[in-house]
Amino acid sequence: MGVGEFNSHERYQVDEAIRHAELVTRFEFSVFVGRVDGEPRAFATRLHNSLVAPARSIMILLDPAARVLEIVTGGEVRRALSDREVELVALQMQSLFAAGDLVGGLRRGIQMLAEHAVGPETLHADTP
Repeated sequence: MGVGEFNSHERYQVDEAIRHAELVTRFEFSVFVGRVDGEPRAFATRLHNSLVAPARSIMILLDPAARVLEIVTGGEVRRALSDREVELVALQMQSLFAAGDLVGGLRRGIQMLAEHAVGPETLHADTP
């Protein structure tokens, strides 16, 4: 994770959200916060492709100065997480970022991506 301007407590909060998301989804989450070099989507895709297991990974790129957010998902992740779900998560994150809450936006986005990737719990009732 590019640390940007986050202090150690803020980094810990984001890392904790990542650990929990990875535990429940078995996908790898990566966050880059910092300045984008070139076109944002291409830069995020290059970062994603450089990960150990890109097919099972989710890359969140945030450039606060340029107001850029990109979320890149690998092939296996896309079986569990639709583009529409990712778009909805991005909108939620952007609203928190606009309110000045970068850490909260990242944490909420990671949590929501994990929730969507796992899907809703189904309850089974025993019928007599």
